[in-house]
Amino acid sequence: QVQLVESGGGLVQAGGSLRLSCAASGRTFSSFAMGWFRQAPGKEREFVAAIRWKNTWSAGITYYADSVKGRFTISRDNAKITVYLQMNSLKPDDTAVYYCAGRVGDITTTGLHYDYWGQGTQVTVSS
Repeated sequence: QVQLVESGGGLVQAGGSLRLSCAASGRTFSSFAMGWFRQAPGKEREFVAAIRWKNTWSAGITYYADSVKGRFTISRDNAKITVYLQMNSLKPDDTAVYYCAGRVGDITTTGLHYDYWGQGTQVTVSS
């Protein structure tokens, strides 16, 4: 089992920044991917960003949704087994509950392929 705990959400004005964290604990795997998804009220969950975690030496391959490219950055801390989502130039449309997810295997943007989920953290961007 893998446990994921998110933190860092909050209220910010448009144009501001937030950094989300997702700490993983439990089993470790040689090939693991972690991603961020979000769900706004009345909308379906959508992919935001993902990073591959394969062993500890390889560079983290990353994927981003078109809507966040150039504004959001996903990164990882191998020692802390933590993934971050740095969100800059936030817009009201970024308002949602953000979920961290993990899967055993290679990186993917499909939420159904993720095995583990955090509890979610609210991000609210005011105009």
